[in-house]
Amino acid sequence: MSDAALRILIIGGYGTFGARLAQLLCDDERFCLLIAGRSLAKAVAFVTSLGGKAGKEPVEFDRNGDVYKQLSALRPAVTVDASGPFQTMGDSFRVPRACISLGIDYADLADSREFVRKIAALDAEARAARVFVLSGLSSFPALSFAALDRLAQDFSRIDHVSSGIAPSPHADVGPNVVQAIASYAGKPVPILRNGRSATGHGLIDWHRVTVAPPGCIPLKSRCFRLVDAPDLDLLPQRFEGLCSVFTGAATTPQILQRLLAATAQLVRIKLLSSLLAIAPLMHRASKLLATGEHRGGMFVHVSGADRGGKPLEASWHLVAEGDDGPFIPVAGLEALIRKLANGNRPADGARSADGEFPLQAFERCFKRFAIQSGTRQVGPADVDLPLYRRLLGSAWERLPRAIAATHDTSEGGHKLSGRASVERGTGLLASIIAAAVGFPKAQDDVAVSVCFTTKGRTELWTRDFGGAGFGSVQLEGNGRDAHLLAEDFGPFRILMAVVPDGAKLRFIVRGWRFFGIPLPLVLAPRGDTYEEEREGRFHFHVEVGGPLTGLIVSYAGWLEKDGV
Repeated sequence: MSDAALRILIIGGYGTFGARLAQLLCDDERFCLLIAGRSLAKAVAFVTSLGGKAGKEPVEFDRNGDVYKQLSALRPAVTVDASGPFQTMGDSFRVPRACISLGIDYADLADSREFVRKIAALDAEARAARVFVLSGLSSFPALSFAALDRLAQDFSRIDHVSSGIAPSPHADVGPNVVQAIASYAGKPVPILRNGRSATGHGLIDWHRVTVAPPGCIPLKSRCFRLVDAPDLDLLPQRFEGLCSVFTGAATTPQILQRLLAATAQLVRIKLLSSLLAIAPLMHRASKLLATGEHRGGMFVHVSGADRGGKPLEASWHLVAEGDDGPFIPVAGLEALIRKLANGNRPADGARSADGEFPLQAFERCFKRFAIQSGTRQVGPADVDLPLYRRLLGSAWERLPRAIAATHDTSEGGHKLSGRASVERGTGLLASIIAAAVGFPKAQDDVAVSVCFTTKGRTELWTRDFGGAGFGSVQLEGNGRDAHLLAEDFGPFRILMAVVPDGAKLRFIVRGWRFFGIPLPLVLAPRGDTYEEEREGRFHFHVEVGGPLTGLIVSYAGWLEKDGV
């Protein structure tokens, strides 16, 4: 660490988000990180565990104490408030006011609608002191607006905007986050609906969305319930003529979300004044009921008119694997601090952080983690695209040429021929299923052909192995199955994520149905199924089996257009 290191005070520095910010910055010797919180012991323990070249100091800091005196003693160049909950602060700006008085720059992770809206009241003071005060440099509104700005480039008019976050059920969500949600659960939330001011209710109004970055395994379809985020105020200010706005959060597992919604109804009908009193219980319940995939995500969806005045929908999706999700809200703070270290200061003044950084600034951070994001569009020209182009969206461009050519059925279909080998399972149940579907018998080096026929928005695949044939119908899933490939074998429907993986295109089973009835995923047929390009030729590998059947069938080979 150099003597001129940038001193960064992180309030809540050992908490869920403050700790992630410190981890992002600790390898840079240009920084001195002041890890602050009410417990000096916890700050010391965290600093001891934190490696890197940056300077690190554990400090005791009580935001409810004499903030001016504490900041005067620490003298940071910039203060980051990563603690919260900002929803319970109202218009009490004790920390940013003290920072302005001392000439200290300030930024926070506030997701409180009121706090972020009213921060502009400090603008004149901040300008006079020549400091910046940025509020909401978090998922809402900084990242949501960065994604929205990218989507808006293709629109002449935006009518509807919805966005939401879906934390992993195993994410380390701190008590302050739960307390923030409890503060408005069941209470009236002013929203824009059908072009008019209306009233929603926190954690009660909902939208169902499937978060699915192109070429990524989608999150399971979730209900996003209304949260009182800053975007509800900021979006109507940004887009004149906007008709509706929605911001939501999806809690998993679903049973926990339903419990929270039911409890919020008690506030709505005034049997409870608020859920703040049971916020600790809500936090414990979220820990006890933490089941399901360790994955989280976020989306922003926009609809309106394109540059030619035709209807257009576009969406941005993000999925984070494992413990990487909590890095998302602090990516903007990292971008800010590195910008400062490079001598580039944001403009002086107090304001919301919406539009402060472009999406590229966040994406640079995401590349260091198992975080994937991308955009999707649905316009008049997209309706008639081939099935796999619609499913993959922008990820289509990542496909090897041979795979893309196989699935380019824009001319109504085509036929490919080649050679294959087939292996069959020997179990009784496996043999019965294979015979019922029409899977080929075990054989080596058999002639194979596949005819792809497009009918509307579906594809009929007719396979022939040495004169023995079977077929299936492929189509795009909808509703809860949105962004999945659905393949029908008689009354059975197999739902798969289609994921580019280098030279391969993988098919990952995400669900199945029998006459439309969902069946347990643990019993679903699955196996190592993929397509790949080898030496310019299309190859396939299909494996079908299950826990109750063992191997049913496996076949692999190559295909090419007739006459090639």
